[in-house]
Amino acid sequence: MIHPTAIVEDGAQLAEDVHVGPFCVIGAQVRIGAATKLISHVSVAGRTEIGGECTIHPFATIGGPPQDISYRGEDTACVIGDGNTIREYVTINRASTKADGVTRIGNSNFIMAYAHIAHDCMVGSNVTMANGANLAGHVHVDNYASIMGLSAVHQFARVGKYAYVGGITGVPNDIPPFVMAAGSRAKLYGLNVVGLERRGFSKEEIAELKRAYRFLFRSALSLKDALQTIEEQLEGPHIQELVTFIRSSERGICR
Repeated sequence: MIHPTAIVEDGAQLAEDVHVGPFCVIGAQVRIGAATKLISHVSVAGRTEIGGECTIHPFATIGGPPQDISYRGEDTACVIGDGNTIREYVTINRASTKADGVTRIGNSNFIMAYAHIAHDCMVGSNVTMANGANLAGHVHVDNYASIMGLSAVHQFARVGKYAYVGGITGVPNDIPPFVMAAGSRAKLYGLNVVGLERRGFSKEEIAELKRAYRFLFRSALSLKDALQTIEEQLEGPHIQELVTFIRSSERGICR
């Protein structure tokens, strides 16, 4: 299932039912899992592993060297999970040597045209990145987050679970889980209620998160006191997720 115009270098490991379309170029260190389809003009380079049942559209470039001026050709990697859709002109770079040496993408993500995932990023599963969304180096995006078109996330920033980043948004700091953010310098605009409902959150869970949001961002409490109040008055795994995320933030959170 390899088109005669494709180039697959010696050493590449492809499952038997991988489809490699016209004019694709597959490097010698690449591994691709079962039922993955490269439609055409896809470039996969470096020590890159792509899981099964992914669909990669024309002119995507996966596993290219990091856009890091200190990179000197070291052996780093890019690992992509199963069931991902990667649309036209997406770029996903392999890692630099400044973390664990791997750019990681989870499962069942929808990465739309012209999106960019830079070196050392860690993207979870069931993430949506709309057209032209950009992640700088070392960004972490947790499961079920959505980043809309033409947004840019600063290096080392994090986007929490179920968060929604609106279009044309600059993200300089961490976006807590479960919230909506937008603006040229991202500000928070309440819970991502529609997204939470679509993902099966109960009315009670959403109500608890709304209370936590009010303590954090709509009260006169300091952040420290708000977190303490939340821990004393609210409970549940989602509340703990929110508190843990904020306490662990190194860049600080968008407010």
